[in-house]
Amino acid sequence: MPVKGVSRVGGLGTAAVLSGAVATAAVLTSCGTSNSSAPEQQSRAAPSESPSRAAPSRSSPPSKSPRPPKRPTPSASASRSTPGTVQLPPLHADFDYQIGGAYPPPTGVRIVSRDRTASPAPGLYNICYVNAFQAQPDERASWPVDLLLRDADGEVVVDEDWGEALLDIRTAAKRARVAARVNRWIDSCAAKGFDAVEPDNYDSYTRSDDLLTANDATAFITLLSRHAHARRLAIAQKNTVELAGLRKRTGLDFAIAEECAEYDECGAYAKAFDDRVIVIEYSDSGLRKARSGFAGRLSIVRRDVDVSTPGGSDYVRKVR
Repeated sequence: MPVKGVSRVGGLGTAAVLSGAVATAAVLTSCGTSNSSAPEQQSRAAPSESPSRAAPSRSSPPSKSPRPPKRPTPSASASRSTPGTVQLPPLHADFDYQIGGAYPPPTGVRIVSRDRTASPAPGLYNICYVNAFQAQPDERASWPVDLLLRDADGEVVVDEDWGEALLDIRTAAKRARVAARVNRWIDSCAAKGFDAVEPDNYDSYTRSDDLLTANDATAFITLLSRHAHARRLAIAQKNTVELAGLRKRTGLDFAIAEECAEYDECGAYAKAFDDRVIVIEYSDSGLRKARSGFAGRLSIVRRDVDVSTPGGSDYVRKVR
C-alpha cells in the first residue's frame, strides 16, 4: 500500500538477504518467468470478500516519509514475452494509481492499477491490487487463527502503520494454505478482465521481528506467480528492492516501486526488470528526481499518500 515500512531488511544486510534468498529460490521448481507456466482453464472466481485497503504500500521506514493501497482489449503497445503467454505492461506509458478508489482515468493514461474489488478500466492495461502478505483489519477475523503470525508470547504480529496482522508463511504447508485464499482473489481478478496482479507487502518479512525471512517471502511469491501465470495474468514485484535480483527465479514480470527516486532505488529496479517499472512518488521532489533520471524510460506518476479520488481536498496527481 502506500509508502515505506518500518524496517528495510529486518536487521540483515542486503548481501545476506540476497544470498539466503538465492539459496532457497534455487531449489524451487518451476520458478521461471511467465512463459514457463502452461495456461490452465480459468477457475470460477470466488466472491469478493472485503475491499483491500484504500491507500498505497511500502518497503522502508515511515521516518523517511509517511506510508500511504482486460482483458478488455489491452493496449496494442503492450508486449508479450512469447505468443500465448501473459500480457506485459507497455514500457514508460502514462500510469494512474487508483487503489484508493476507481475513477475515469485522465487523458493519456494507458496503465491503471485498481483494487481487486473494482472493475478494470475499458481499453487500458489493468493491474489488480491484492493485499497478499498481511490481513486487513476488517478481514483478520476471517483468517484461520493459526495463519496469523505470532511471537513467542502468542501475540499476533501487527504492521502498526496499517493495523494489519502479518500472515504466517514460515512453512510450506502454511504457505500453501495462505496462497489458496489469495489465489481465489487472483482468479477473481482474471475473471473480471484484469491483465496483471499486484500482490502487496512482499516486504512484510522486514516488519516481522525476524520471525519471517526473505526465503519465506520468495517461496510464497513464487506460488502466487505460478498461479497468476496459469490464469494468464502478469505479476508485479511490489517494492522490496533487496529481492529484485531474484525476479526471474520467482517468476515476477515487472515492478511497481513506491518512492524509488526518493530513496535512490529506481536504477536497481530498472536493471532487474529491463525498464519495465512503474514508479509512484508521493512528493514533488520525488517526482522531479524520478523524471530527471528516468523520464522516457519508466512509467512515473506523483500521487497523494492516501491515493484519493478527484474532488477530494487531498487529491494529487502529477506526471511532470
